[in-house]
Amino acid sequence: MHRSIATVSLSGTLRQKLEAVAAAGFDGIELFEADFINFKGTAKELRGIVADLGLSIDLYQPFRDFEGMPEAQFRRSLERAERKFDLMEAMGAPMVLCCSNTSPLCVDDPALAAAQLHELAERAARRNLRVGFEALAWGRHTSLYGQAWNIVKQADHAHLGLILDSFHTLSLKDDPAGIADIPGERIFFLQMADAPLLAMDVLQWARHHRSFPGQGDFDVVGFFTQVLRAGYTGPLSLEIFNDIFRETPNRRTAVDAMRSLLYLESEARQRLAAVQPQQRVELFNPPPVAALSGLSFIEFAADDASAITLDTLVRQLGFRRIGKHRSKAVTLYRQGEINFIVNAQPDSFARGRFEAHGTSVCALGVRCADPLAAVERATAMRSKRHDSPVGPNELRVPAVVAPGGNLIHFVAESLGANGLYEADFVLEDGVLTADNDAGLQQIDHVALGLALDQLDTWVLFTRAVLGLEPGESLELADPFGLIRSRGVANAERSVRLVLNVSLSQRTRTARTLSVTGGGAVHHIALRCDDIFETAAKLRANGTRFVPISNNYYDDLATRIDLAPELLERMRAAGVLFDRSPAGDYLHIYTESFEGGLFFEVAQRVGSYDAYGALNAPARMASQAQD
Repeated sequence: MHRSIATVSLSGTLRQKLEAVAAAGFDGIELFEADFINFKGTAKELRGIVADLGLSIDLYQPFRDFEGMPEAQFRRSLERAERKFDLMEAMGAPMVLCCSNTSPLCVDDPALAAAQLHELAERAARRNLRVGFEALAWGRHTSLYGQAWNIVKQADHAHLGLILDSFHTLSLKDDPAGIADIPGERIFFLQMADAPLLAMDVLQWARHHRSFPGQGDFDVVGFFTQVLRAGYTGPLSLEIFNDIFRETPNRRTAVDAMRSLLYLESEARQRLAAVQPQQRVELFNPPPVAALSGLSFIEFAADDASAITLDTLVRQLGFRRIGKHRSKAVTLYRQGEINFIVNAQPDSFARGRFEAHGTSVCALGVRCADPLAAVERATAMRSKRHDSPVGPNELRVPAVVAPGGNLIHFVAESLGANGLYEADFVLEDGVLTADNDAGLQQIDHVALGLALDQLDTWVLFTRAVLGLEPGESLELADPFGLIRSRGVANAERSVRLVLNVSLSQRTRTARTLSVTGGGAVHHIALRCDDIFETAAKLRANGTRFVPISNNYYDDLATRIDLAPELLERMRAAGVLFDRSPAGDYLHIYTESFEGGLFFEVAQRVGSYDAYGALNAPARMASQAQD
């Protein structure tokens, strides 16, 4: 498809926006009127710049408050339109967006609206231009696509067609199924936008909180498939009003934007295959999402001093140092099915931006059946491949760069539990258990602290590249602000990540980000079968846990029906508790070490599927008091 994006979706000057759009691989733009008004150049000069970048101007927008107006205002609007047509001819824009009227002067008369739009289309036709009519969700009399389509039909002009916008339809919970019955050639343009589900005025929602497809909660794939079923073959475009995007570096935003369209096309292609195998347009067809089966390892970047500190800490957690890398200053630790790699190699790429910050997680290893296909999927979705240097007889593990610079390695399931480590490490002889083993079995989840402008990027990355689906978005109370938290996981729940952003600069999460210089893993949750036994062993090993207020347990007894002996056992051990209809969650947090990183020990009972987020305020308040 011809892929386009509205210039309002990006930060920067118009020239900077155009360069970012071209670099991301787009075919064209929707030129937002304010961007041109503030551009220091003529329409003809802009036309040359756009052409030199290999782009087209697909749409000029918006043209407001036109249809359904009293005669005097209508005549003035026609003159206004002629001036816009002059500009469009000079810049090479073939179509103008006319959005439904919001003026208090507008009258509720579809026949009048159709007649006036017919006259506008007639004037556009004299210049070989086209007019697209769009229903705004807050339009005074026309807010639904069906209403706009009825007016377009009644106007009956070849140079007047319908513009569809997923936000305007889905924000009003209007059923998009009827779109499939509209003749595709009468749909002139398609704008896509996602959004989080919010209870607020639709105009404020639209102007500040739209997001790229795959970042929000709308069924944008369902909407898009209905448009394709109608036979639409025009541009696929993005129109995103978002306060965060207006601050974010536009090159990063443009890459996210392209990734979102590729994801949208690939998902729609799969959904349509069962009902309409033959398509009139070619949709993006990447390699399928890799079936991930778990986290294979977590790699820490450390300098010499922090590597010694980390060695003490992980051994207190019950891990045994079981091997040294064959060619690098890298150490392997294991407990249960958990593998920690500590990379202290001075010239390692993995340390990169981490080396000034002591200890940080720099890479995650995920198991999958076909690592090369997983990387091909990732690169098709605009992620950068990474190839680490390898020595003789060492395995090359395919990897990609995640947002912010961390690496995601794809480890072949065919290697078995230890094949990778046997190839790359000199393992110690003997059993792989230790006297201080604490019963930690698996990596339950990994939590990342992100800058506010990285949350949507990570949601889209994990969805489009890794095939993870986001859960509910929660807001948690830190003593100094709010933390927004959202889990993402695969269907089997063998890979879980938790994405956290701070809405304040004073929270612990925000302060951790200031140390690490950007998004980073801030805690790792490790699963056990008996949290009381594990916690006792960890304390005996020297592990220190975050103390929890007695008031927490007094309150817990009023919220959840617990056996008194269990409650007292939790109080004595400092264990926190959460319950869902599916099961229970018991967990405890270690004290933080360098850079704010800490561990969580967790026990899942039954089919509990969350992360104990309601207990996070107890942990954050305790850390603040300490």
